[in-house]
Amino acid sequence: MPLAPKTLGTALAETLPLHSALCRREASAFQRAIQSGDDVIVACTQERRLFGELAEQTPDATSPIHFVNIRETGGWSRDAKQAMPKIAALLAAAALPEPDPVATVSYASQGRLLIVGPLDQAEQAAALVADTLDVTILSQGPGVAGGMQERRWPVVAGRVDAFSGWLGAFKLQWTRSNAIDLDLCTRCNACVTACPEQAIGLDYQIDEARCTSHRDCERACTVAGAIRFGRAPETLDAAFDLVLDLGATPLVDWHAPPQGYFRLPGGLGTAEALQTLLRLREMVGEFEKPKFFDYKQKLCAHSRNEQIGCNACVEVCSAHAISSDKERQRIVVNPNLCVGCGACTTVCPTGALGYTYPRAPDQGLKLRTLLATYAKAGGREPALLLHSQEAGQALVEQLGRQAQLGRANGVPARVIPVALWHAASTGIDLWLSAVAFGATQVAVLSTGEEAPDYLAALKQQMDIAEALLRGLGYAGTHFQLIEARTPAALDAALAALGQTRQQVPAQAARFAVGADKRSTLEMTLDHLMDTAPALQARDGDAPIALAIPLPAGSPFGAITVDKATCTLCLACVSACPASALQDNQNAPQLRFVEKNCVQCGLCESTCPENAIQLVPRLLAAPERRQPVVLNEAQPWACIRCSKPFGTVKAIEAMLGKLSGHAMFQGEALERLKMCSDCRVIDLYSASNEQKITPL
Repeated sequence: MPLAPKTLGTALAETLPLHSALCRREASAFQRAIQSGDDVIVACTQERRLFGELAEQTPDATSPIHFVNIRETGGWSRDAKQAMPKIAALLAAAALPEPDPVATVSYASQGRLLIVGPLDQAEQAAALVADTLDVTILSQGPGVAGGMQERRWPVVAGRVDAFSGWLGAFKLQWTRSNAIDLDLCTRCNACVTACPEQAIGLDYQIDEARCTSHRDCERACTVAGAIRFGRAPETLDAAFDLVLDLGATPLVDWHAPPQGYFRLPGGLGTAEALQTLLRLREMVGEFEKPKFFDYKQKLCAHSRNEQIGCNACVEVCSAHAISSDKERQRIVVNPNLCVGCGACTTVCPTGALGYTYPRAPDQGLKLRTLLATYAKAGGREPALLLHSQEAGQALVEQLGRQAQLGRANGVPARVIPVALWHAASTGIDLWLSAVAFGATQVAVLSTGEEAPDYLAALKQQMDIAEALLRGLGYAGTHFQLIEARTPAALDAALAALGQTRQQVPAQAARFAVGADKRSTLEMTLDHLMDTAPALQARDGDAPIALAIPLPAGSPFGAITVDKATCTLCLACVSACPASALQDNQNAPQLRFVEKNCVQCGLCESTCPENAIQLVPRLLAAPERRQPVVLNEAQPWACIRCSKPFGTVKAIEAMLGKLSGHAMFQGEALERLKMCSDCRVIDLYSASNEQKITPL
C-alpha cells in the first residue's frame, strides 16, 4: 500500500521513518522502540501476536504498545493514495491515552448445566460436555430416537412455570404432574410395551391426550413403582449456572439473552453447535465484564408522584435489564443482564444514563483528535463510520481485503472508521459534536446483529439531529444508518456517502465533550448557531430568532398551556425533573425555561386539567435560556386576613365543585375562602363557642 511518511507524521509533528518489515528483518527497530519507555504505536494488527512475543523476548521493554489497523481501513482501497490524512488521523487517535478503567460486574459459575430439549438431543449434548460440567436434563419429549437406555444424568420433566437469572444464577421452577416419576424409572421399557395406545414414548412420560387410563402400564411397573396415576402435582425448583436450550420454544425469547444462556434452535447438527459446546466447557470459574453504564437518579425524568414520564430506556432495552420502580421514582438497571449496547444512553434525553465503555469525554476526545488531525494533514470533507468492534470491524476488514484483490472500491479516503463496543452506544450529543468538530457526515453501520428496537431508536435520533441541522440552514444529509451484511453492500453504501455535499460550520469547534449530556448539547448548539446560515443577520438587522420543529421524541422543546382551563395549581412544577417549569414566589405565575425542558411529558400527564401539551422544537434564540410566563392569574385574598394564598380561578373552581357536597355547607364552605392559618383559627373559635352553655 502507498505510504507518505511526511504526511503521516502530521500526527506527531515530525517525519516518520518508514519500516516495511518490522515483524521480520527490521524487528530490531521495534525492539529498540519498546525499550524507550515511550508509547509505541504499531500500525499492524495482523501480526499482533508476533509483536507480543517479540516484546516478551526484549529485555527492558517498558513501553506501552498500541495497535491500529491502517491497512484494510485505508491502505487497501482504490483511492489509497489520497488516504494519508485519514491514516494520520488513525495514528493520532491510537496515540491517545487509554481511558480510565471502569467498574466491573462479576459472575461465578460452578459448571451446573441445564440442558433443555428433546431427550435424545439433550443426552447427546450431555455426552460431549459432562466431563467438565455437572449436567441436568429438562426433557421436552423423546425426540426422534428417544433417550439412551443407560440413565447417565439426572432427567426432569414437567411444565415450566418460571425461569430467570444469568450466568451463575439461573433459577428454574417447574410442576411435575406426570404419572411416571423419572427418578424411580429404570427405563426397562415394560410400560412402553404394555401401553395399547402407545401413549408412552422413549422419554418415559405419558401423553395424557392419548392415554385412556386403563392402568396396564402401572401394573407393569409394580417392581420399580415409578408409575402412580393418583400422584398429586408437585412444584419443584432448582438453580443452575449455565443453560443450553435445544427446545422448539425457547425459555428466553429476547434479542439479547442473559449471559450463560445458549440456544441452538437447529439442534446439534448445525455449524454453530460445536462452537457453543466448546464455549460451555470453558465457562467454569469466575468471570468479569465492564459495568457499561452510570445512573444519576437526580437527572432521571422517568417518574414523579407515581406518574410515568420518560420511558425510553425501558422500552428500548432488548436485554430486559431495565425496569421501572415507580414507588422510588426511578428506573432500575440490572448490571448482570446489561450487554453494553448503550441504546438506553442514546435515547435518554437528560443524561441520567451515561455510557462508560468508554465514557463520553473519552469518545469525544477521540472524535475531535481524528477530525483535527485529518484536517491538519490536508484532508477534506471527512465522514465518520461508527461500527461495532466485532461484526462491524470484521465487515470493514473484509471490504479492505476485497479492495486489495480488485473486487471492491474499499473504504473511501474521506471515510474514517471508528470502532465502538456496540453500534447503538452513541447518540445525538456525540453525533452533533462530531459535526461541530468538522465531520460532514456521521454514518452508523448495522450488520444485522442489532435488535430492531435499536435500529428504530437510531433512526429516530438521526431524524431529530438532521431536522435540527436543516432548521439551522445546514444543507445536505449529515446522518445515515447503513445496513449492510456483505462487503459488496457496504462498498455500495460507502460510495453513496459522497454523492451529495453537506454544509457544516466553517470553523471547527475545540470544546471538550463533557460527562453531562445536556451540557455537551448546549455547547454544541452554541457553536452550530454561531454560524448557522438560517440565523445570519440580514441587511444589518439583528440575528433572527428561529423556532425549528423537531420530530416526536426530541430532547428539546416547549410546552403550550391552555389558559382557559389551567388553574395554576402548579402540580406541573413539582413534577418537572429538569426545573423547566417554575413558579414565582411573589405572584401566581407559571414560568418556563425552554433550555431545561427534556420533553419527558411528566407535566402533561400530571396536569389535572389536561391543559398542557408538548411542542418538540428548538428555539434558536437567547430567549430559550430565559424564564417566560406561560400563565398568570389574579391572586385570591383570604376573606379573613386578606393575605393572598391562591388564584381566583382555582378557588372559584374548588368552590364550584364542592358547593353541592354535604360536608361543605354554610360556614364550612366559607372556610374554603380562607388561608390555611385563618381556617384553623376559625375552626378553633367555632369549637369553643359550641362548648359555652348559657346560664
